[in-house]
Amino acid sequence: MMDHIVPSIHITDSAVNRVKQLTSHEKQPHLNLRVYIIGGGCGGFQYGFSLDNQIHDEDVVVQNAGVVLVVDPMSLQYLSGGSVDYIEDLEGSRFTFNNPNAKTTCGCGSSFSI
Repeated sequence: MMDHIVPSIHITDSAVNRVKQLTSHEKQPHLNLRVYIIGGGCGGFQYGFSLDNQIHDEDVVVQNAGVVLVVDPMSLQYLSGGSVDYIEDLEGSRFTFNNPNAKTTCGCGSSFSI
């Protein structure tokens, strides 16, 4: 497996801390945070986040403070230059993606268009 290191995606400290909490709770400290996009939502694309124990050869890997973020190449073209964050507010707690490539986003921030 060849790791592709891409510094153009950032993981905030809040997201790092939440991933560490989740992997500790799951008793699987080697789980990675996978971020991806899928078609759908009111903006055309939606962000997806999952804990994943696999890294495929073509995946891009970003590391911060011991947390590994994994992105597939198709998603990377839409996510490059952005950052993964974890927020807690009146709408609940969730991972979010700040995407400078998005021309429009929906009100909840979970979908976007290019």
